[in-house]
Amino acid sequence: MSYDGTGVRCTMLRGGTSRGLYLEARDLPAGTAERDDLLLRLMGTPDPRQIDGLGGATTLTSKVAVVSPSEAPDVDVDYLFLQLGVDEATVSERQNCGNILAGVGPFAVERGLVPAGDPETSVRIRMVNSDSVAVATFPTPEGRVEYRGDVEIAGVPGTAAPVVLAFTDTEGSATGSLLPTGHVRDTIEGVEATCVDNGMPVVLALAGSFGLTGYESHEELAADTALLQRVDAFRRKAAELMGMGDVSSASVPKTALLAPARDGGQVCTRSFIPVQPHSSIGVLGAVSVVTGMLLPDAVGHELTTDWPRDTSQVDVEHPTGHLLVDVVVDSSVAPPRVLRSGVVRTARKLFEGTAFPR
Repeated sequence: MSYDGTGVRCTMLRGGTSRGLYLEARDLPAGTAERDDLLLRLMGTPDPRQIDGLGGATTLTSKVAVVSPSEAPDVDVDYLFLQLGVDEATVSERQNCGNILAGVGPFAVERGLVPAGDPETSVRIRMVNSDSVAVATFPTPEGRVEYRGDVEIAGVPGTAAPVVLAFTDTEGSATGSLLPTGHVRDTIEGVEATCVDNGMPVVLALAGSFGLTGYESHEELAADTALLQRVDAFRRKAAELMGMGDVSSASVPKTALLAPARDGGQVCTRSFIPVQPHSSIGVLGAVSVVTGMLLPDAVGHELTTDWPRDTSQVDVEHPTGHLLVDVVVDSSVAPPRVLRSGVVRTARKLFEGTAFPR
């Protein structure tokens, strides 16, 4: 079935600082190849402008959530995240997306997959990409999803209702281990690095190791071709050490460069997804960054000296603002264990209807 004439039922939501298409698995072809072909045609990929589809010409707006009732015990829905290319016809399921995750709970309630509570609803979501569970809690007064609210997140204009995401079992989401190289610190391409995977495989390095201050703008980083080539070589070598193989066409691992905070936060970051600079920082990427920094001897651990000890919340600075994450790690055991991680996001439904592939 081509879906050319009938289209496919689709919802577009902004989740966190990303935007994506949310679809039920039952509305898509059963075969992976047929499914991916349909999604690429819906998004308008490959085309750097995605002018003939629903994509927004960036990786942050070329995302898909496939949602279905879950057969796993104590789980409400399954969520498969798919990252689509923009100018290349690629569909990757090798990583999670914590931003798009923010819209999964509201979508599940809107579609009747999960009954709404009053005044709020909690939805247990199995993130299929990593086989881990997140709990999304959001307001549903009188049994209806409320998107309006007073929570502001960096990178999104205005305010919206909070979506509180609590993660469990995210250690080794893509690699099988919190420290996939087996070490807290490695030397990669001549750079001291920490490879960590707590929901997203990330390679941490100090910005100074790349000749940067860590405060460069997104535009400055994007224009530095030599830097981007070096970042790509760095993360490819890191991926080999992490047991991820050839990642030349994959969007993971991410690279995060660290510098001392300078805008009231606790650490300043510049991240790459995977080669182009991120205009902010991914949710699970930030969780992995903070997780790594909390480990003694890890790259960036020295920046945690003045962090308050009476709270587990960490304010992460990025090019367009701040992201507040909550992480607790037990580093007294070997290997270290993540006891808790979470974040506050927002989401908003943009449209519900029938989408037609090109």
